[in-house]
Amino acid sequence: MSSPVSQESTRRRLTQQQAETVTRLTDAAVDVLNADGFDGLTVRTVAKLAGVAPATAYTYFSSKSHLVAEVFWRRLSSGVAEPDLAMPPAERVAQVLREVSMVVAGEGQLGGAVTMALLGTDPDVEHLRLRIGGFIRRRLAEALEVDPENPGPLLDALEMIYAGGLVHAGMGHMSYEQTSERLVAAAHLLMEK
Repeated sequence: MSSPVSQESTRRRLTQQQAETVTRLTDAAVDVLNADGFDGLTVRTVAKLAGVAPATAYTYFSSKSHLVAEVFWRRLSSGVAEPDLAMPPAERVAQVLREVSMVVAGEGQLGGAVTMALLGTDPDVEHLRLRIGGFIRRRLAEALEVDPENPGPLLDALEMIYAGGLVHAGMGHMSYEQTSERLVAAAHLLMEK
């Protein structure tokens, strides 16, 4: 059974068969990234590995950055749960930050590729970047029990912390595990004030 995210594309709603094709493409993209890195990744190479015609792959993904951003979106949306409201607010925020920062941990070169892809100018990447940012903002707002449209400075500060932390990790300065620990520590410092 497919999740709603697996049947949604940045370009259109997908049939079951199309969703399976996109899943094959995103899975193949991770394999190519791990073997050849972001520089060696092409939509054409991914299509070949997935057993899909290149023209078909390009109907779903406009660029390699779009493909990598989609991989991240799928991992994020399925890997970051709603916060447990039975926990204290600082622990709920820590839970969200841990899950966000660990989405690509242990995934070889995916983390660095995500950083490069999300900073690109492809309009389909921009669409996903907004979706990703909105998703994380909602999760943090839920953890803080605030309105994401009128959150106040704490949510803004938490967003800046996680964005900087993930770019730092994506550049290879720290592991995602170390980033996760530092994000949680920074959140606790902010929330103790």
